[in-house]
Amino acid sequence: MSQDNTNDNKKNPPLRSQAWFGKQDKDGFIHRSWMKNQGLPHHLFDGRPVIGICNTWSELTPCNAHFRELAEYVKKGVYEAGGFPVEFPVMSLGESNLRPTAMLFRNLASMDVEESIRGNPIDGVVLLMGCDKTTPALLMGAASCNLPTIGVSGGPMLNGRYKGKTIGSGTGVWQMSEEVRAGKIGMQEFIDAESCMNRSRGHCMTMGTASTMASMVEALGMSLPHNAAIPAVDARRQVLAHMSGRRIVEMVKEDLTMKKILTRKAFENAIRVNAAIGGSTNAVVHLLAIAGRIGIDLKLEDWDAIGADTPCLLNLQPSGEYLMEDFYYAGGLPAIIRELDHLIYQDALTVNGLTIGANNAEAECYDRKVILPLAAPFKDKAGIAVLKGNLASNGAVIKPSASTPSLLVHRGRAVVFESVEDLHARINDEELDIDETCVMVLKGAGPKGYPGFAEVGNMPLPPKVLRKGITDMVRISDGRMSGTAYGTVVLHVSPEAAVGGTLALVLSGDMIELDVPGRRLHLDVSEEELARRRALWVAPPTPTRGWYKIYVDGVQQAHLGADLEVLVGASGAAVPRDSH
Repeated sequence: MSQDNTNDNKKNPPLRSQAWFGKQDKDGFIHRSWMKNQGLPHHLFDGRPVIGICNTWSELTPCNAHFRELAEYVKKGVYEAGGFPVEFPVMSLGESNLRPTAMLFRNLASMDVEESIRGNPIDGVVLLMGCDKTTPALLMGAASCNLPTIGVSGGPMLNGRYKGKTIGSGTGVWQMSEEVRAGKIGMQEFIDAESCMNRSRGHCMTMGTASTMASMVEALGMSLPHNAAIPAVDARRQVLAHMSGRRIVEMVKEDLTMKKILTRKAFENAIRVNAAIGGSTNAVVHLLAIAGRIGIDLKLEDWDAIGADTPCLLNLQPSGEYLMEDFYYAGGLPAIIRELDHLIYQDALTVNGLTIGANNAEAECYDRKVILPLAAPFKDKAGIAVLKGNLASNGAVIKPSASTPSLLVHRGRAVVFESVEDLHARINDEELDIDETCVMVLKGAGPKGYPGFAEVGNMPLPPKVLRKGITDMVRISDGRMSGTAYGTVVLHVSPEAAVGGTLALVLSGDMIELDVPGRRLHLDVSEEELARRRALWVAPPTPTRGWYKIYVDGVQQAHLGADLEVLVGASGAAVPRDSH
């Protein structure tokens, strides 16, 4: 077998793939020969970097349904740079279809990614990701292997357009659904908007979890600049994929691994960027989990300490007016990063070998209605707030930029729903004892309780409250909410109800105090009464088989990132023992 790159191998790091393809024996014959049935010529096995393209394409994941085409552009770049691209599928998590929640399978998909990378002849990885959980799942799995890796997001959809107005994916659903329940619009109008909201390939064009996590990939330094906002249908998204394919080959030769990029500085930068873009609360659990895989000691409290005072600079739904297409035309994430200036670590390394400061030093803003300056921000102190108290001893989170300011300090009577089924059964009942001053409480939505930590925290308001023109109430749960949602919603209460956290003991009629400026969440019930209730509490039944059981038995609580305990840490990518 030809070894044309003998001299290069002296200065480049050894390639894992050569443990498969470089062997001059029976095993090498097997590894090369079976690959050749795809029409691959012999020279592709000559010692060039083998690049795995980790693809979450699926027609059941509409956000990622264009990834087979996107992968072809990555391959062009890999070939152009002298690499050997091999595309492989992993479990795809479609937020809009997968039940009971895509979050139940994030950790499972990360295991698929991790073991697919480690067990195969791969030297570097390109991660194709878009829909909410595909991004953290791929980053978590790849981080556990720590090979040279670059992220390519699929890009947001074009702006939704309905009756001459702009509507945002997800956010528009929540808004119009409440209008139907309030009797303001009819069901036919609601249905007509379906085809107008999501009218192109791509993920949500609001600052939901998909756009947030695409932004986190860029802020962490794990993608080329502009990964976050280029629309999926824009030809520049394909160019980004092509250039990422080229770059990953260079990263392998440079041995630029994930651990060299995902430093403490990178995570702190991402937390600040999340605040500046009005990013999803889901970024909290995902970044905690990614940090746990790469070995960075990131805590829930860091979100408050690092990002809480960071202003929101982006006027984008659900916190604002515009959408991701407008964000890209206004300058995209590079303009935000440059605007943050001294608030981020400029010397943090990125996948192109340059620092984040160097990448964005000349970034321009082209529309100040969309991206506002640091000196006159869209919203002040917009980072995720971490709340603690007897109702959430390990913490809970709230997104002030999407909340009603007058509700950020509130005391109200609890109206408790024991499950999401209980919520759906009673919320439309005109006899429900509730008004706008009450605090809605939902139990059983946490990691173990749902199971899977579902996006049900943004509970619908009762119709009789909506008819008053009220559009927000304080809501508290151990679940999550979609990044496209909004409202004064306290989420991720930990410990959750299913493990006997104080949330499990709340009864309708109890008084609850929310004090976001004071970072306090308090149930006004005596310790003696709570002890009495705790003695009567009965744990809910748990799954008895399959992934549900593995997940519930091993998942961590929300404040730790909801990863499986056995997956925290990393195993690297040492070449496993041979298969023959």
